[in-house]
Amino acid sequence: MNKVILMGRCTKDPEVRWSQGEKSTAIGRITLAVDRKFKQDGQPTADYINCLAFGKRAEFLEKYCKKGTKLVIEGSWQTGSYTNKAGNKVYTNAVSYTHLTLPTT
Repeated sequence: MNKVILMGRCTKDPEVRWSQGEKSTAIGRITLAVDRKFKQDGQPTADYINCLAFGKRAEFLEKYCKKGTKLVIEGSWQTGSYTNKAGNKVYTNAVSYTHLTLPTT
């Protein structure tokens, strides 16, 4: 089973773009700063997780989220790769989420 649940804050305003073609779809990207449970001297206190949203979820991001918004995201972990303009292979990791909650606290 591939299931991820994260709670954190948006590091910047969401980036929403539209796919090309006859049926264009909104594609939203955010980075979520997730605090680490245990903090060690000299180590980062948060992890920065890339998250993707498609369709109505991406439109919701654009309308209701901004830098600093606290979110709970449930989705799946996805890995991928592509070759950049310099010809180097780049590996990617992101959470493609299926459920988003704006906590009240």
